[in-house]
Amino acid sequence: MAGKGNTVSKVLEIITPFAEELGLDIWDVRFLKEGTDWYLRIFIDKEGGVSIDDCVDLTHAITKSLDDADPISQSYTLEVSSPGIERELVKDEHFERFIGSAIMMRLIRPIEKVRDFSGTLEAYDDGRITVRLTDGSELTVLNKETSYVKLDDFNMNDFNSD
Repeated sequence: MAGKGNTVSKVLEIITPFAEELGLDIWDVRFLKEGTDWYLRIFIDKEGGVSIDDCVDLTHAITKSLDDADPISQSYTLEVSSPGIERELVKDEHFERFIGSAIMMRLIRPIEKVRDFSGTLEAYDDGRITVRLTDGSELTVLNKETSYVKLDDFNMNDFNSD
């Protein structure tokens, strides 16, 4: 295997047709090591929310194809789940979709000894995140300078709007 990024790309290529057939969107795929164990985590989404049956259906649909293609050389645990209410925004389209939504953001390096911020996602442009903070001020940072950006107080109206 050339690396984790390559693994994720191969897994995405294998699983996307199955997800589409089931009416699911792939929110994110992560291949990571925790302790001595490897995990392939697939986060799925769909309008109206993801059920446990959606997770089970996709797991059953992709298992044989993943085994046959063997894109991962070591043993791993497969997990299929919803990205959750406080879902992490990871792709450009996630940021664009949730402009106007409440977010919480952690920076890799603090600004004036503060690392955690919350507010409203005002804009996203070419990797630049602009947040209207709860104190009314505005903060713009590069996405690569964040540890994470997650939805805060997830609202189903935000979820269902495109």
